[in-house]
Amino acid sequence: MSTLTFANGALSSPVTLFADTFGFASSTSSTTFLTATGWFHGEGYQEGYAEGSHVGVVEGRRYGSLHGAKIGSEIGCYLGFALTWQCLLQKCMDEKNSKKIRALDSLIRMIQKFPYEDPTYDKLQEDLEKIRGKFKQVCSMLNIQSDFRIGTERSSLTF
Repeated sequence: MSTLTFANGALSSPVTLFADTFGFASSTSSTTFLTATGWFHGEGYQEGYAEGSHVGVVEGRRYGSLHGAKIGSEIGCYLGFALTWQCLLQKCMDEKNSKKIRALDSLIRMIQKFPYEDPTYDKLQEDLEKIRGKFKQVCSMLNIQSDFRIGTERSSLTF
């Protein structure tokens, strides 16, 4: 290992210099080196863990906001669709339309009971699938082909 010469003429190895600077007391250079390596490893781990945790929280928040907005857009579209058709069908009340209105009422109730404010709700995906299924059933009863897509630009419901 090379040595450093200071202005006062003292000779010192880099490991000894490090040990003196950071307060590591050791009788041998190799022990000091191992202690320094362990210290750097521990400090690096702590810094990396803290930074990773912060980045994970930010990324998780962004991911949650994005997917929450997509679900909200989808559910909102279903509700608007159901309320519009409910209004249209109530003008012409007969046996055929009463079944359609009952299915629309059921879809509206499902949407109104959906837990918007609780992302930890354990049956969130299950309830969302039920709403999607009811929406498809209503579209079938109304003889409408629906295609709900969520893109990067906007969401659309095509007929």
